[in-house]
Amino acid sequence: MTYIALAAAALLVGIDQLTKYLAVTYIKPQGTVNILSIGENEWLNFTYKENTGAAFSILKDKQTFLIILTSIVILGVIILMLSKRVKKTSYIWCFSFIIAGGIGNLIDRIVNNYVVDFIDFRIIKFAVFNFADICAVMGTFFLMLFYIHDEIKTSKEKKIRACAEEDSSEVKAEGVNPETDLNTYEAFDKKNSGASIKAEIRKKEDK
Repeated sequence: MTYIALAAAALLVGIDQLTKYLAVTYIKPQGTVNILSIGENEWLNFTYKENTGAAFSILKDKQTFLIILTSIVILGVIILMLSKRVKKTSYIWCFSFIIAGGIGNLIDRIVNNYVVDFIDFRIIKFAVFNFADICAVMGTFFLMLFYIHDEIKTSKEKKIRACAEEDSSEVKAEGVNPETDLNTYEAFDKKNSGASIKAEIRKKEDK
């Protein structure tokens, strides 16, 4: 999966460079090309911009710093992926998008000393950006989302195990088979109710 994700990253870099070539060839001479308008409002334009900063024009005129920082991050992520330390498929694909976005803009900075931006959402008055920015932002956003989800899930599982161990100790002291208690708990873990589990165990004792 790792190598497939890296190959996909290379493909995304190719798409990014192609879109920038088209922007330079067809959009630059005109400056701005309207793509979508509703009534008198322009929603989406292709506007040629030469960005000397990072994504969405931050850190303007810091090319050397950005080249070094981007190179370190990309190299670190690639090494992490190749080391097989990242097991989750969702994380691997997030890293793939981050790598693609980083390399896409890194090529521009090294070759041109600026990044070609052209996607211009006028309706929300947002910064002009490019395909590589989209890849990097999507990869980072979903990586954070998946990580938070996994942390919440892990925390819940730890609480369930702790509760199960506590209940097992209690019923063992009362002479009930702890394995039976644990099985009962697992059957009710989706309800996440220790009280319900204890009630079920007491019913079995009465029988």
